[in-house]
Amino acid sequence: MVELTRTVRFSVNDGAASFGEPAHNSFASFPSMLGLGRHYELDVRCRGQVDPMTGYCINIKDIDRAARSTAIPVIAAACARGPSEHPAIVLQEALSSLDRELPGGVAIASVRWQLSPYYSIEMSPQAPTVALLRQQFDFAAAHRLHVPTLSDEENRRIFGKCNNPRGHGHNYRVEPCVEVPVQQAGPPELSLAEFERLTVEHIIARFDHTHLNDDTAEFNTARGGINPSVENIARVCFELLSPAVRAAAPRAKLRHVTVWETDKTSSTYPG
Repeated sequence: MVELTRTVRFSVNDGAASFGEPAHNSFASFPSMLGLGRHYELDVRCRGQVDPMTGYCINIKDIDRAARSTAIPVIAAACARGPSEHPAIVLQEALSSLDRELPGGVAIASVRWQLSPYYSIEMSPQAPTVALLRQQFDFAAAHRLHVPTLSDEENRRIFGKCNNPRGHGHNYRVEPCVEVPVQQAGPPELSLAEFERLTVEHIIARFDHTHLNDDTAEFNTARGGINPSVENIARVCFELLSPAVRAAAPRAKLRHVTVWETDKTSSTYPG
């Protein structure tokens, strides 16, 4: 059993729903954007056995065809109805038709709808009443990696330049992932605006433009805090945000938090 993910890029152009023209630019969206259109992406993750002759789990052309004949028209119709449509309910409708359209022997593991480069909704046919909401945030902070119980020489050996006594800075990127119930009637239990407010209040405002070792209780190693590695920062962010999400929306659940220290290094907690 293997999993294959195909990204389907498309534009929704109000009043000009043309899906038949050839995709001249295979990297950009198809249909192409007209004027002030909307650019979206669907990450379709499929699961199945590898065909011993072709080496394929599924032909990516079949994924493209299924998405363009089922999911994209559902999304385009929702856009035409106006901004009151909730993306999770729209994805729920699109997911069921997309799953039926794929060839036999291949199942959809999940579909992640990228509404922006930083905001997405993900859903699985196995749990169609639950959506995963992700949004990215950032904060700037300085830190020093240093363990007081180790010698200065040992700290320098382990942490190198990150042990600089005056610290050094990062532009951290934070992506919480929260599980929310999808209900057909009424507003979502946890809106994107509320999710953003909670994250800013409990994480961003707490750490932005600070020296983590000096200005925060969580990472002040001289006073019992923990070393502000990216692994520990991800765990602390999760522990700060999880009870706040549960208090604001009892049926919602914070799944995990990913923190990027640089574009090459990130940590997710719980893993």
